[in-house]
Amino acid sequence: MILSKMKGIAVSIGVFVLLISFTGQGDGIAFVVPEGWPQPAYDFSKNPLAETGFQLGRRLFYDPLLSRDTTISCASCHLQATGFTHVDHALSHGIDGRVGKRNSPVLMNLAWSRAFMWDGGVHHLDMQPLSPITSPEEMDETMEHVVGKLNGSPKYRTLFQAAFGDSVATGQRTLLALSQFVLMLNSSNSKYDRYIRKEPGSDFTVQELNGLAIFRKHCASCHTEPLFTNGGFANNGLSVDTGLLDVGRMKITRKRVDSLCFKVPTLRNIQFSYPYMHDGRFKKLLEVVNHYTGGIQTNSTLDARLQTPMVLTHEEKIDLVSFLLTLTDREFLFDPRFGFPRE
Repeated sequence: MILSKMKGIAVSIGVFVLLISFTGQGDGIAFVVPEGWPQPAYDFSKNPLAETGFQLGRRLFYDPLLSRDTTISCASCHLQATGFTHVDHALSHGIDGRVGKRNSPVLMNLAWSRAFMWDGGVHHLDMQPLSPITSPEEMDETMEHVVGKLNGSPKYRTLFQAAFGDSVATGQRTLLALSQFVLMLNSSNSKYDRYIRKEPGSDFTVQELNGLAIFRKHCASCHTEPLFTNGGFANNGLSVDTGLLDVGRMKITRKRVDSLCFKVPTLRNIQFSYPYMHDGRFKKLLEVVNHYTGGIQTNSTLDARLQTPMVLTHEEKIDLVSFLLTLTDREFLFDPRFGFPRE
């Protein structure tokens, strides 16, 4: 049972399972696991979801106070309407106009992830914010300074009191609150999802059905339904950017077998999460499809599933893109609950 280690109850309602977590203050909120989805990897027993924690994490996510010069927030690189990534440039930008080496990953359905960042350098969601906060190319700050600023804010003292029963901000509490916010960034109501659930009015067009068949034949082993990622790492045959010289996961593991391997991203909301790939080199979905049908560079660590490129007609490519557009979840992209806190 998914709730075997949680403080709460599981309630089956239609096609959903609600995981309801409770705190001592009685403000627990529901985490929804769609029917047919796997069990989340995140251990909620160590960070029970609560409305006060969620709202604290939401405010932290949008606050540039987390950066050294208070100019960059998490939301600077993770915009809601684009699937919580950025689309205005290929590589992430930090304070003082500094440019990073990778495109920001999307943030959604993170409770099912076991490794984070393009190279898997972070193994727990609660620890993930430490990377951008302390990176010289991003926020260039320290948790010690962040905590000091939070404790100097009467507003945050009130929010920490509500969330943790104690007004003192700590590094651990800050990270747990951020996790509570991003854990709720779940996307499961696209046209594809409604089609799978056989909801009235959600029939696929002929193009979309053809695209789904093509996807399941050529793409699903890496971009596995329903999350549209297998959570693994792969060398997908991109030519090496000679300016970045990014070796991918090998930077973390120091193993040659991981050279040029990057995390397989989810394809959910891909219509709005351009530019694509770890370095943002492609601006259009058709460019991505063309890469897999004729642009793959062969090398010693190329994923075995890509040794033989896809062969698709122009019409089949268009059908595939048409299917990918069904993964757009507008309810998620424009849910005011995930937007900038205006109160």
